[in-house]
Amino acid sequence: MSRLPDAEITERLARLPGWERRGDEISRVFSFADFQEAMVFVNRVAELAEAMNHHPDIDIRYSKVTLTLSTHDAGGLTALDFDLAGRVPE
Repeated sequence: MSRLPDAEITERLARLPGWERRGDEISRVFSFADFQEAMVFVNRVAELAEAMNHHPDIDIRYSKVTLTLSTHDAGGLTALDFDLAGRVPE
């Protein structure tokens, strides 16, 4: 899969509320009531990621979960990153 041009990244990012670009990655912080809710969310994301064969970097800080997406073997952002971001449950 090939990297997306900057204009397309900007366009796709505009359709993903809460997601931010940081260089060759997009990320979003999700907040929950407690650690247990955060882990339920992480497990749902893990199932989705496995089904898509595309895996985010996940940082868990008690009730906050940060997902970061980039297609490492393409060296940046691809359509796959935005497809997964768009499927992540709210």
